[in-house]
Order: sequence, then C-alpha cells, then structure tokens
Amino acid sequence: MLRFSGSINSMEENLLVGETWSVCPLCMKQIPARRIRRENKIFLEKSCPEHGSFETIIWRGYEDFDGWISGIQEPKDEPHGCPDSCGLCVSHLQETCCLILNVTNRCDLDCRFCFAGSSHEYSDPDFGFIRNSLKKMLEKGRLLIQLSGGEPTLRGDLPEIIRAAREAGAKYVQLNSNGIRLGQDRNYVKDLAEAGLSFVFMQFDGIDDGINQKIRNRKLFEIKQQAIDHCAEFNIGVTLVPTLVRGVNSHHIGELIRYAVSQSPKVRGLHFQPVTYLGRTPGIASEEDRLTLDELVHEISKQSEGMINPANLLPSACDHPLCGFHGDFVVDHNKLIPLLTRGNAPKQCCCGPSAADKNREFVARRWQRPDRIKSGDDIPEGDIHDMDVFLRRVQTHGFTITAMAFQDAMNLDLARLRNCSLHVFNDGRTIPFCSYYLTPWNQK
Repeated sequence: MLRFSGSINSMEENLLVGETWSVCPLCMKQIPARRIRRENKIFLEKSCPEHGSFETIIWRGYEDFDGWISGIQEPKDEPHGCPDSCGLCVSHLQETCCLILNVTNRCDLDCRFCFAGSSHEYSDPDFGFIRNSLKKMLEKGRLLIQLSGGEPTLRGDLPEIIRAAREAGAKYVQLNSNGIRLGQDRNYVKDLAEAGLSFVFMQFDGIDDGINQKIRNRKLFEIKQQAIDHCAEFNIGVTLVPTLVRGVNSHHIGELIRYAVSQSPKVRGLHFQPVTYLGRTPGIASEEDRLTLDELVHEISKQSEGMINPANLLPSACDHPLCGFHGDFVVDHNKLIPLLTRGNAPKQCCCGPSAADKNREFVARRWQRPDRIKSGDDIPEGDIHDMDVFLRRVQTHGFTITAMAFQDAMNLDLARLRNCSLHVFNDGRTIPFCSYYLTPWNQK
C-alpha cells in the first residue's frame, strides 16, 4: 500500500537508521520523515496529519547502505521553507556544478514517460530574454551550462544561443536532446558545432524499437544512430541517457552498455536515469515499480557479465550519495578498463568553491571528443599496458557510466535536496532540479 493509517509493521521489525524531512505527496506540505530498515531493505516513512501515512522503498540491500552514505553531511535542522522557497537559500549545502536553462517547452515527441510534461503548444522565450538569462547565469560563475527543454533543437536559433553562452563566458555548453533533428539535419549539427557546442546528452532508451515504442511512442533507433554519426562527424561528444522502466528496458541494461561501448569514441558514456514519478509519468509507483540505486548497480554488474564490477561505481560526491553514482573507464577492444575503484578514489566533494573547476575539467576530458580524434592522426593502437598507449587512449576513448536517481513527491528526502548540485535557472532563481520539477500525486 502507498497510503495507510497507523503502522504497517510492528516496531520490532523496524530499525530506525535516519531522520529527515519530506513532503506529503498529496498536499505537498513539509513533514518529518524517517529512514527505516526492514530486514535488508530501507524505506522512507512519513505521515501527514491530513492525509495519513506513506512509505516507499529507497534501498533493496544489494549494497551496504551505511557504507554507501558514509561521509555525507546530513543536516539535522528543520529546513524552513524547503522545497517551496528554493532559490538557492542559505541552508543549501552545495555549490552549483551544472546550471540548466530551459530554452523551450515544446517537444516533437509525446513520450509516455516525461518528467517535464512538455507539449506542442507552448511558445518559446525570445532570444533577448535567453541572452540576458545567460549573462546572469555566467555572472555567478556557472561555467558549465546545460541547454534543455522541451526539445531545444526545435529552435532554429539554437546555434545563436550556444554562441551567446560562449560569448557570455561559458567554458562548456551541453545540450539535452532526443536526437531527432540531430539525426535528420546534418547541417544543423554542423552549425551547433561551429557555434561552440561541447557535448550532447542524448535520450536513448534501447536499440530495440519495441522499447522506444513503449516509452516514446515512436520507433527511434535508426534516427538516433544517425544523430550519433552526425555528432561524431563534427566532433561533438555524445553521452547516451536511458530512462529505465522496470519490465520495459530494465532487463536491457547490459545490451545498452555493449552498444555504447561499441560506439566509442563517438559515444563518451552512459547516464542511467531510473524512471521518476512526476510530470507526465503515468500512475503512482508501487514498491515493485521502483528501481533503486543499489539495484541498478547490481543490474549493471550482472547484465554486463562481469565487465563492470560494483566497486567500479562510486557514490556521488557532488550530490547526496543516494542521488547517483559514477564510474570512469577506458575502452579497449570493446571492453571497459576501470580507472577508479571505491578503494582508491578520492572521497571529497568536487563542488566546493575551490574544486568546481576541477569537476568541470573532468567532465570536459570525458564527455568532449578531443581534436586528435577529428584529425585521425593520433588514435592510439597497440598494447594498452604500454604507458604511452594507455595515456593517449584515456584521452581518446575515455568512457563514463553514471546515474542520477531523481526524486518525486513520494521519495523526496530534503537532506538529499539540500545537497543537490544540479540546478535550474528560472526567472533569476537557481533551483535544485528535483524541487523545480516536483509535482503532487493525483489522489484518484
């Protein structure tokens, strides 16, 4: 059950492992919440005086929960006004690593699963407004700008927007896209590259068009392959972004990994996003609907048939550890060689004021395509155990596997939200991603 009155289980079966704050998924009022261990699983429990009690699973026990979140600064004070008054407030604990600007609400798809709830009817903000927004964003030192929507490539002036971001001081400009126009219009991709686009996060749910039909209501694999090829032609790095839906493509994770690796160095990585229940996403999630972060780590290892060890995937240090993970690899003969394990990776956050530049440079090394790939003069061959070959191949064939588990009204944890470093710029305010897109659940 998602809604209940009183206790589901006896107190003997529940072990309190943490206290936090959340919201009622119906009225959205801030309420206390608890993380509860039941056997090896972790649940978030909360109770609203008006609408009763709720719980949802947040951890299935494939990884040690306490070890995963160790070292994180978890606030104990009540977050007054959170999440309604985000902008950022003085209680927020993280710097901004990446700042999103939505340049359109329009979209040329009608996806069954969409956190943004985009449509075909909205009008776009004009170029002058966007240029002024970019100047305000860059005045705050946000050197990594992500252009999103809707589908940004519906704008004919997107190259001018990218150019304006560069002129305003953005060191890196990232595009979120479904890839349709990138696959259809080679000259448009050329214009984006010449304007200064750094890399693309491209929606990519599977190589099986049955999956695309179920999630996006359209067969898309062929056009997305063409988009990857066009981006590679003009030296734009591509990271593939699958939305994972249990029973639809959650059992195709290994297939996605093998495909992405086979496309290196065109494809620079995979960024998994377990489906989040907000926006247009249908229904109210049951316990079985949830794909938890530790379960995703387990499935990546299992479905990659040992190519990726769980220890190669590290809890996020730029956000709360329950928000995501990252793995850093180099591709060699369609295999992944890990560059980091949990035993040898630095644990400090990369998003403090003195370290944000280091994080952006890490992103650039992994998600951009080096010029040497474009020229073809220095694509390293030979034994990767040779140090010179290895060092060059890390630059040309670097590959990341990352994940972001966004929050909805049922599993929102304000300790996680206050550690968010992925922010949306809107009307002069800088708003944590999950707060910006948060929507109440339908009571029906």
